[in-house]
Amino acid sequence: MGESSRTGFVAGLEDVVAAETYLSGVDGEAGELTMAGFPVEELAGRASFEETVYLLWHDVLPDPDQLADFREELSGRRELSRATLDLLRTVAVEKVPVMDALRMAAGTVRPGTDEGEALALVASLPTIVAAYSRMLEGEEPVDPDPELGHAANYLYMLTDDVPGAEFTRALETYLNAVSDHGMNASTFVARVIVSTRSDFVSAVVGAIGALKGPLHGGAPGPALDVVFEIGDVSRAEAHLREKLGRGERLMGFGHRIYRVRDPRADVLAAAADRLYTTDGDRELYDLALGVEQTALRLLAEHKPGRNLQTNVEFYTALLLHGLGLPTQLFTPTFAAGRVAGWTAHCAEQRALDRLIRPQSVYVGSKDRIWVPLEER
Repeated sequence: MGESSRTGFVAGLEDVVAAETYLSGVDGEAGELTMAGFPVEELAGRASFEETVYLLWHDVLPDPDQLADFREELSGRRELSRATLDLLRTVAVEKVPVMDALRMAAGTVRPGTDEGEALALVASLPTIVAAYSRMLEGEEPVDPDPELGHAANYLYMLTDDVPGAEFTRALETYLNAVSDHGMNASTFVARVIVSTRSDFVSAVVGAIGALKGPLHGGAPGPALDVVFEIGDVSRAEAHLREKLGRGERLMGFGHRIYRVRDPRADVLAAAADRLYTTDGDRELYDLALGVEQTALRLLAEHKPGRNLQTNVEFYTALLLHGLGLPTQLFTPTFAAGRVAGWTAHCAEQRALDRLIRPQSVYVGSKDRIWVPLEER
């Protein structure tokens, strides 16, 4: 691992700077995430998702008229084409995983201008996820409601019920918090594709393909499964000690970038606290807090010096479960938020108009001699 002194090769491109960006910056040592100049703690819990998308795309918050126009542009692109719906119905019969269905359906977004494709992708990804989720349950999709905001409409299309203000605020906070996060794997994929002068739809399809990999998209579901397995905080220590004794990872703790607590975890913890206080199962929330505290104490004991802290997966699982989303929708919902950042990076890369073309080092055999087939 790391850099080879002979070739300059860096495995995984770790710590290699691949772009300059105005969109977001991650300081893993300090535990800070800056999004277009705002600390994530300042932005996520206050902005509507439409405001966050506008900020990432224009580097400024919209005024009331700009926001109204932008909301109208997005809401006008939520409906899916017949071809997209037919595709989803076909793969629903085969029970294709939601992320695979999302990847396929995203590719059916009609080609157009960069701006038009970006708007259509941000607008339609939640519709795709919601429609497919209902099809898997044998139910008909719910048509989007142009009068609802982006987050509220997503919950409405999932349930056929208009969500309350607390549910909407909780989801909006989540979508904002995950909308961009530096040069992660899926964002890098999107920028590489656009750097070839390909289109935004292709870039986002590639990004979805990268996100569905478990090393990137993560596993928010298992983080909550552990809480359910424990059931009572009095059993947390014995259960977690057994897992650590078997060498298992505690899901929801530790992050490749953050050496201290993931700031998004704090944002989502506050959102979950509000949600579970007003509309959720407070006993589950208190259990999760107890499990978290026990896990942090045991991780400090078993892995001294590692400083493994709660990451975004833990509170993602708790928050999305509180909103009534099944585990299979956790990563697709992440994609519905991250598409704001993907499309913003596509625009930034388009403006740069520079092909991303790293080098490789050949380490295979040389000077082989061809042997005719009959002599092998």
